Amino acid sequence: MTGKKVSVFAKDPEPGVLDQFYSAVNQGFTVQAALMPDAHFGYTLPIGAVVATDSVILPSWVGYDIGCGMVAARTTLGRSEIEPYREKIFNGIYRAVPTGYAHNKHDSQWDHAKIPMTSALRKIFERNGLRQIGTLGGGNHFIEISHDESGAVWVVIHSGSRNVGHSVATHYMKLASGGKKAREGHFGFNVNSSAGRDYIMDMKFCVEFALENRKRMINRVVREIYHHLGKDEEPETLAFINRTHNHAELKDGVWIHRKGATHAEKGMEGVIPGNMRDGSFIVVGKGDPDSLFSSSHGAGRALSRKKAKATIDMAKFARQMEGITSRVRPSTIDEAPEAYKDIYEIMEQQKKLVTVTSHLKPIINIKA
Repeated sequence: MTGKKVSVFAKDPEPGVLDQFYSAVNQGFTVQAALMPDAHFGYTLPIGAVVATDSVILPSWVGYDIGCGMVAARTTLGRSEIEPYREKIFNGIYRAVPTGYAHNKHDSQWDHAKIPMTSALRKIFERNGLRQIGTLGGGNHFIEISHDESGAVWVVIHSGSRNVGHSVATHYMKLASGGKKAREGHFGFNVNSSAGRDYIMDMKFCVEFALENRKRMINRVVREIYHHLGKDEEPETLAFINRTHNHAELKDGVWIHRKGATHAEKGMEGVIPGNMRDGSFIVVGKGDPDSLFSSSHGAGRALSRKKAKATIDMAKFARQMEGITSRVRPSTIDEAPEAYKDIYEIMEQQKKLVTVTSHLKPIINIKA
């Protein structure tokens, strides 16, 4: 590790996380690394790790959900306008936005001809890529109707590149590993090789696809809200923040890989979610070089999904979610608030990285 700058912002990470992190640090092509406050165990690289490399790009260090990230849109509506229509809006969103493994019944229109892609990605995308635009997915992906301190209503969405991104990641992980167990191992490409250039091209496409996916959902959700409020005018939003937390980018001659870490350049707005109960934080990055210009991407899991399902009490989960219109049932218990670390502690640990400008508290939460 001689000459490598390593910063650990995570406090008391779970066993194995530091081993996994330092395994990446010790690779010959690694030049700098940082571990975010929300770090937890992942495939090959911890979720919440940021690693800079010299001339090498690793699909496993970006992860499966390429381009996954957050959007937050501030509307012209007030909380008091939403409250009487909670249930109707909640049910309407589930009708308007496919969740889990569901796709749209028909292809969506998207002018993507000017975004380069390889022939391998074209085959993946042509299968059903256009049916996946505007769909949420499962796991920790969510749609939330929230309000800020002034009572203004926001729409917040966490989602990514759906099966398109997963298929692209799988393809390149297998290629990089030479056909070995694709999910595990520090296998990468020289960025000047044909495979390296191809991965970078397809990764960038998936980032754009994930953004388009989130934009479509924002539009569907806002229109659904306006419909149930009986508003005839065109929906309007006052602010739109998009920030990706699974990607790699070239900066100052090195490739910065963010796997579950929010880009946080100086003055850059971002969105950091907590859990179903505690909402999300709108932040502005401080551009800290020790963190490789990054922050946490959320609270980070405290319990694995298996352990959460085995140990969290349903009655307690229901009490924690009182006052928030949401799906509180055994199928979502692995997303209960106590499955995650304390978001307030996580935000305290990254005061050097971001400034909080608003805390958005949930009114409605949508999960698969």
